[in-house]
Amino acid sequence: MVVIRLSRGGSKGRPFFNIVVSDKRVRRDGRFIERVGFYNPSARGAEESLRVAQDRVSYWVGVGAQVSPTVERLLRTSQKALAAAPVAA
Repeated sequence: MVVIRLSRGGSKGRPFFNIVVSDKRVRRDGRFIERVGFYNPSARGAEESLRVAQDRVSYWVGVGAQVSPTVERLLRTSQKALAAAPVAA
């Protein structure tokens, strides 16, 4: 089964997560099929804390990939942020 989940990076005490599409049997930080975004929980000020390629996530979900609960929560957060963002004219 293919799953969309977080892959941990960064140093000790400074986590950074890549949002990846991988085979469920592969270890958490191991080989992956595609990187579709990132999540930086320790972002400060103007730093970007979350970026997701929504079109690629939609594609993978469309072909049967399962989304982990944490990534599902992050995707809902990013969709709310996009909906609330002012449209540039």
